Amino acid sequence: MKSLRLFGPGDLRLVDEAPPVPGPGDELVRVAAVGICGSDLHWLAEAGIGDALLSRPLVLGHEAGGVVESGPRRGQRVAIDPAIGCEECEQCLAGHVHLCLKIRFAGHGATDGALRELVAWPGRCLIPVPDSLSDADVAMLEPLGVALHAVRLAQIRPGERVGVFGCGPIGQFLIQLARASGATTIVATDVLPHRVAAAREAGATVATLVAGGSERGELLAATGGHGVDVAFEAAGEDDAVETSVALAASAGTVVIVGIPSQDHTTFTASTARRKGLTIKLSRRMNRVYPEAIRLVEAGFVDVRSVVTASHSLSEYRTAFDSAAAREGLKVVVRP
Repeated sequence: MKSLRLFGPGDLRLVDEAPPVPGPGDELVRVAAVGICGSDLHWLAEAGIGDALLSRPLVLGHEAGGVVESGPRRGQRVAIDPAIGCEECEQCLAGHVHLCLKIRFAGHGATDGALRELVAWPGRCLIPVPDSLSDADVAMLEPLGVALHAVRLAQIRPGERVGVFGCGPIGQFLIQLARASGATTIVATDVLPHRVAAAREAGATVATLVAGGSERGELLAATGGHGVDVAFEAAGEDDAVETSVALAASAGTVVIVGIPSQDHTTFTASTARRKGLTIKLSRRMNRVYPEAIRLVEAGFVDVRSVVTASHSLSEYRTAFDSAAAREGLKVVVRP
């Protein structure tokens, strides 16, 4: 079968290798669609992300879905939950699988991801999906799940004001979910004009380009001078964190969703302290696939709106170049 492996910074290679052999509890899945995530781009550019470094040639890709190839569920279309918890530690038993200290995650560390034709994956991490969802829709359930987890941490209440700073795919989903949660004012920023335009389409009340901080006055005015009750940082940049802190109202909440390339985040401590802000860091997602599927089926979230390009596995260079250039929103690869 064909697999796309990362051998070093910028060194992706399409290789032939034997299909994976399912272990106990595993099922073999033929991969149908994989989204390229910003974290995949970190791996490609830096051969690592945060404190995780490339230790061997790695298959990237964790936003994925496919069709079960063998066993009693043969032919079942599924979403692939990329996180495999140990199910034994204190965090797993408490329901926080995403915080498991022994977690294995697709396309991260020593665990191969989904940018290949076949994967062997624990059956408990394969979630059946309805036929109303396309293959690309199924792949988008993972970034939607990340946004849904962050919204749950934020505990948005109807009538509140929300800010989303960073309008890539996850930012777009945060805007849609904030609107579905009853937010009456949603302000948003990004460095790219087409993402600002997409934010308006997704439901942002006011969306504007980042302008070195000068845009914050316009956004504050859009909230009636009150600021936002909840701010989501979804860019992985200190400027977006600073905007979140600056725009958050007193006693507001800031949820940091983005992953910084240098593994450090800074903001003005005095501003956050004087406002008495609650700052939460969102890690991936936690068992949200059933809810994500229902939100899509009910029409509360439009996952198709973020998919702007699709490529075959053999076109991986074009796919990754497009994703790295941030030409659209989401690039999907179809192994």
